[in-house]
Amino acid sequence: MPNRRILILDDDAAVGQTIQWIAESLGFEAEFVTRPEEFFKRLDQMSPDIITIDLVMPELDGVEIMRLLAERKSRAKIVISSGMGSRVLDAAERSASQHSLDILGVLPKPVSKDALRVLVGEGNDSQQPAALKEESPRGGPFEITKEALQGALDRHEFVMAYQPKIDCKSGTPAGFEALVRWMHPVRGTIMPDDFISIAESTGLIEVLTEQVFDQSLTWFSHSFPQSKLMLSLNLSAKSLVDFHLADSLAAMCNRFHIAPERIVLELTESSAMVDPILSLDLMTRFRVKGFQLSIDDFGTGFSSMIQLVRLPFSEIKVDKSFVTQARHSSESRSVIKSIVELGHSLGLLVTAEGVEVLDTLNYLNTLGCDLAQGYFIARPMWGEAARNWVEQRKFA
Repeated sequence: MPNRRILILDDDAAVGQTIQWIAESLGFEAEFVTRPEEFFKRLDQMSPDIITIDLVMPELDGVEIMRLLAERKSRAKIVISSGMGSRVLDAAERSASQHSLDILGVLPKPVSKDALRVLVGEGNDSQQPAALKEESPRGGPFEITKEALQGALDRHEFVMAYQPKIDCKSGTPAGFEALVRWMHPVRGTIMPDDFISIAESTGLIEVLTEQVFDQSLTWFSHSFPQSKLMLSLNLSAKSLVDFHLADSLAAMCNRFHIAPERIVLELTESSAMVDPILSLDLMTRFRVKGFQLSIDDFGTGFSSMIQLVRLPFSEIKVDKSFVTQARHSSESRSVIKSIVELGHSLGLLVTAEGVEVLDTLNYLNTLGCDLAQGYFIARPMWGEAARNWVEQRKFA
């Protein structure tokens, strides 16, 4: 298996060389550059798995670099390095997460081998055998049009991956979150951030949602018919305009012999703002029919508390931007603790997403957080691998 690749951007050549040596000692193929122009040139040539970016540089600072990476829809995992204080580093990490970049974490200076190892792991460590390898789309720039999406829907190119959730206290499987992927015949895997908004704006989200639900419920009913495992499905804000959606989903569950109580519908807090009255009616009907409702990305919007009190949620998901920073940020730990306590005071389950290291899982357990998901637990998997993962956990 070839070594994973790290590209290092730091205007201090001595620091860049040090990170390169440390990365190479961990089994990585590593290169460092000192200027943004050279960085983007090597980025295209090298296609690194991981990028380390210094925040403070004379030409373009690290925040500007990350904005440009977001515009390029970079899939590389990012490590932010700097000697600045923790609050600035935390803010930079949150900024990168808001741009949908895949942030591994913060590497404080002076850099140590142990700190880098914790963030990136050993270079030749394979992912969990069952894990889905999510590669960047192949080829050059690709414009996603309504016609391209319609063709993909017609050819059933959208497939589902499943990321496990576990009980924080016992570590036993609690369920899965279904995640859609576009398997393009030429471009390879295309992630939902690249096509969901276009599906919403072109009116194709309803057909896509139907395919996602049909495929997910088919897999779930065949894989775990007598189980207590739960399945979480994401609902677009654009779906919350159909008063009869609750009836349609209940009919699908009936067809697949799945109790609605085993299905968690995840919605972002902004979803309910599209049509507040209709969304309240629809969400209430979901709960009446037995479905669970989860407020996703909790704590990232201004209306969180209002929505939590107003709508009949049964679960809160702590946003991963807080969870991934828990190792380095006392502020993030305080936010997580507050959300867990708030959720439990309202009689809700609390799920934390973005768990990437054991220390974070242990911290969540001390708080009494109910469920967790993240790369430390398992990456998204195809259906058969997900079934095998549950079987393996039974005998672990």
